Amino acid sequence: MVRLLTEVIPLFQCSHEFSWPRRLPTGDYYQVCLRCGAEYGYDWTTMRRTERVHRGTAVQTRAHSNRKSGWKPRARRLAVELPLRFRVEGASEWTEGVVRNISHSGVLFQGISGLEHNTRLELIFEMPEAISGQAESQVLCQGRVIRTIQSGNEEQPPSVAVALAGYEFLHQRKLPRTAETNVR
Repeated sequence: MVRLLTEVIPLFQCSHEFSWPRRLPTGDYYQVCLRCGAEYGYDWTTMRRTERVHRGTAVQTRAHSNRKSGWKPRARRLAVELPLRFRVEGASEWTEGVVRNISHSGVLFQGISGLEHNTRLELIFEMPEAISGQAESQVLCQGRVIRTIQSGNEEQPPSVAVALAGYEFLHQRKLPRTAETNVR
Protein backbone atom coordinates (compact mmCIF):
# COMPACT_ATOMS: atom_id res chain seq x y z
CA MET A 1 0.00 0.00 0.00
CA VAL A 2 1.40 3.39 -1.01
CA ARG A 3 1.35 6.03 1.73
CA LEU A 4 1.98 9.71 1.45
CA LEU A 5 4.97 11.21 3.23
CA THR A 6 2.62 13.43 5.25
CA GLU A 7 0.92 10.31 6.63
CA VAL A 8 4.20 8.80 7.77
CA ILE A 9 5.99 11.83 9.21
CA PRO A 10 3.74 13.89 11.50
CA LEU A 11 6.22 16.77 11.35
CA PHE A 12 5.10 17.52 7.80
CA GLN A 13 1.39 17.48 8.56
CA CYS A 14 -0.59 20.68 8.31
CA SER A 15 -1.69 22.44 11.48
CA HIS A 16 -5.13 23.08 9.97
CA GLU A 17 -6.90 26.43 10.03
CA PHE A 18 -10.47 25.84 8.99
CA SER A 19 -12.89 28.04 7.10
CA TRP A 20 -16.35 28.75 8.44
CA PRO A 21 -18.47 25.61 7.92
CA ARG A 22 -20.09 25.61 4.48
CA ARG A 23 -23.48 24.11 3.69
CA LEU A 24 -24.26 21.82 0.82
CA PRO A 25 -27.71 21.80 -0.81
CA THR A 26 -28.15 18.36 0.78
CA GLY A 27 -28.03 20.06 4.20
CA ASP A 28 -24.63 18.60 5.11
CA TYR A 29 -21.78 20.83 6.23
CA TYR A 30 -18.06 20.71 5.55
CA GLN A 31 -14.95 22.77 6.27
CA VAL A 32 -11.89 23.44 4.16
CA CYS A 33 -8.41 23.96 5.62
CA LEU A 34 -7.21 27.39 4.53
CA ARG A 35 -3.61 26.16 4.47
CA CYS A 36 -3.69 22.79 2.68
CA GLY A 37 -7.19 22.62 1.17
CA ALA A 38 -8.20 19.39 2.97
CA GLU A 39 -11.96 19.00 3.33
CA TYR A 40 -13.66 17.58 6.43
CA GLY A 41 -17.31 16.99 7.19
CA TYR A 42 -18.71 19.18 10.00
CA ASP A 43 -21.49 18.31 12.45
CA TRP A 44 -23.21 21.37 13.95
CA THR A 45 -25.05 19.20 16.46
CA THR A 46 -21.81 18.15 18.16
CA MET A 47 -19.81 21.19 16.95
CA ARG A 48 -17.06 18.88 15.64
CA ARG A 49 -15.37 18.02 12.43
CA THR A 50 -16.07 14.50 11.21
CA GLU A 51 -14.17 12.35 8.74
CA ARG A 52 -11.97 13.75 6.03
CA VAL A 53 -13.63 13.78 2.63
CA HIS A 54 -11.66 13.34 -0.57
CA ARG A 55 -10.62 16.57 -2.21
CA GLY A 56 -13.45 17.97 -4.29
CA THR A 57 -16.10 15.55 -2.94
CA ALA A 58 -18.06 18.34 -1.28
CA VAL A 59 -18.02 20.46 -4.43
CA GLN A 60 -18.98 17.49 -6.63
CA THR A 61 -21.85 16.60 -4.27
CA ARG A 62 -23.06 20.19 -4.44
CA ALA A 63 -23.02 20.11 -8.25
CA HIS A 64 -25.00 16.84 -8.45
CA SER A 65 -27.63 17.67 -5.86
CA ASN A 66 -30.82 19.39 -6.97
CA ARG A 67 -32.79 18.71 -3.79
CA LYS A 68 -34.54 21.81 -2.51
CA SER A 69 -36.20 22.16 0.84
CA GLY A 70 -38.67 24.88 1.68
CA TRP A 71 -38.14 24.65 5.43
CA LYS A 72 -34.80 25.47 7.02
CA PRO A 73 -34.28 24.97 10.74
CA ARG A 74 -32.76 27.76 12.80
CA ALA A 75 -28.98 27.48 12.92
CA ARG A 76 -27.57 25.90 16.07
CA ARG A 77 -25.87 28.44 18.30
CA LEU A 78 -22.63 28.01 20.23
CA ALA A 79 -23.05 30.06 23.43
CA VAL A 80 -19.85 31.91 24.27
CA GLU A 81 -18.70 34.99 26.14
CA LEU A 82 -15.80 36.46 24.20
CA PRO A 83 -14.43 40.01 24.12
CA LEU A 84 -14.91 41.69 20.77
CA ARG A 85 -13.79 44.86 19.03
CA PHE A 86 -15.90 46.18 16.18
CA ARG A 87 -16.24 49.20 13.96
CA VAL A 88 -18.32 50.41 11.07
CA GLU A 89 -16.46 49.45 7.90
CA GLY A 90 -14.01 52.21 6.99
CA ALA A 91 -14.20 53.97 10.37
CA SER A 92 -11.05 54.49 12.46
CA GLU A 93 -12.55 53.99 15.93
CA TRP A 94 -13.00 50.51 17.41
CA THR A 95 -15.70 49.84 20.00
CA GLU A 96 -15.66 47.05 22.55
CA GLY A 97 -18.42 44.49 22.92
CA VAL A 98 -19.04 40.89 23.98
CA VAL A 99 -19.87 37.98 21.66
CA ARG A 100 -22.85 36.05 23.11
CA ASN A 101 -23.26 33.31 20.51
CA ILE A 102 -21.96 32.11 17.15
CA SER A 103 -23.65 30.00 14.51
CA HIS A 104 -22.81 29.09 10.94
CA SER A 105 -24.88 32.06 9.83
CA GLY A 106 -23.32 34.74 12.01
CA VAL A 107 -22.57 36.28 15.38
CA LEU A 108 -24.70 37.83 18.11
CA PHE A 109 -22.91 40.35 20.31
CA GLN A 110 -23.73 43.04 22.84
CA GLY A 111 -22.53 46.44 21.75
CA ILE A 112 -23.84 49.93 21.22
CA SER A 113 -27.20 51.17 20.03
CA GLY A 114 -27.72 53.07 16.82
CA LEU A 115 -26.44 50.46 14.36
CA GLU A 116 -28.81 50.48 11.42
CA HIS A 117 -29.96 47.42 9.48
CA ASN A 118 -27.43 46.46 6.73
CA THR A 119 -24.62 48.53 8.29
CA ARG A 120 -21.35 46.88 7.25
CA LEU A 121 -19.08 46.05 10.20
CA GLU A 122 -15.61 44.73 10.88
CA LEU A 123 -15.20 42.57 14.00
CA ILE A 124 -12.14 41.18 15.76
CA PHE A 125 -12.48 38.35 18.28
CA GLU A 126 -11.09 34.94 19.13
CA MET A 127 -12.79 32.28 17.04
CA PRO A 128 -13.68 29.24 19.20
CA GLU A 129 -11.40 26.25 18.62
CA ALA A 130 -14.47 24.09 17.88
CA ILE A 131 -14.97 26.09 14.68
CA SER A 132 -11.48 27.19 13.58
CA GLY A 133 -9.45 24.15 14.65
CA GLN A 134 -6.88 26.47 16.24
CA ALA A 135 -6.57 27.60 19.86
CA GLU A 136 -6.31 31.35 20.44
CA SER A 137 -7.15 32.27 16.85
CA GLN A 138 -7.85 35.97 16.45
CA VAL A 139 -9.95 36.65 13.37
CA LEU A 140 -11.01 39.74 11.47
CA CYS A 141 -14.59 39.29 10.21
CA GLN A 142 -16.66 41.29 7.77
CA GLY A 143 -20.41 41.28 7.97
CA ARG A 144 -23.59 43.30 8.04
CA VAL A 145 -26.12 44.07 10.74
CA ILE A 146 -29.30 42.07 10.23
CA ARG A 147 -31.02 42.80 13.54
CA THR A 148 -30.67 44.90 16.70
CA ILE A 149 -32.41 43.66 19.85
CA GLN A 150 -32.95 46.21 22.59
CA SER A 151 -32.41 44.90 26.10
CA GLY A 152 -35.10 45.43 28.69
CA ASN A 153 -32.50 46.93 31.04
CA GLU A 154 -31.20 50.46 30.37
CA GLU A 155 -27.82 49.54 31.88
CA GLN A 156 -27.29 46.68 29.39
CA PRO A 157 -26.36 47.47 25.79
CA PRO A 158 -28.49 46.08 22.95
CA SER A 159 -27.63 42.86 21.15
CA VAL A 160 -26.59 43.05 17.51
CA ALA A 161 -26.97 40.14 15.08
CA VAL A 162 -24.40 40.19 12.27
CA ALA A 163 -24.42 37.96 9.18
CA LEU A 164 -20.78 37.15 8.45
CA ALA A 165 -19.52 37.47 4.90
CA GLY A 166 -16.03 36.17 5.64
CA TYR A 167 -13.07 36.20 7.97
CA GLU A 168 -9.31 35.88 8.00
CA PHE A 169 -6.89 34.73 10.67
CA LEU A 170 -4.83 37.58 12.12
CA HIS A 171 -1.82 35.66 13.42
CA GLN A 172 0.07 36.53 10.27
CA ARG A 173 -1.08 40.16 10.22
CA LYS A 174 -0.35 42.94 12.63
CA LEU A 175 -3.30 43.27 15.00
CA PRO A 176 -4.83 46.70 15.51
CA ARG A 177 -3.76 47.82 18.96
CA THR A 178 -6.27 49.30 21.37
CA ALA A 179 -4.07 52.31 22.18
CA GLU A 180 -3.53 53.08 18.49
CA THR A 181 -7.07 52.59 17.30
CA ASN A 182 -9.15 54.72 19.70
CA VAL A 183 -11.34 52.11 21.38
CA ARG A 184 -14.45 53.60 22.97
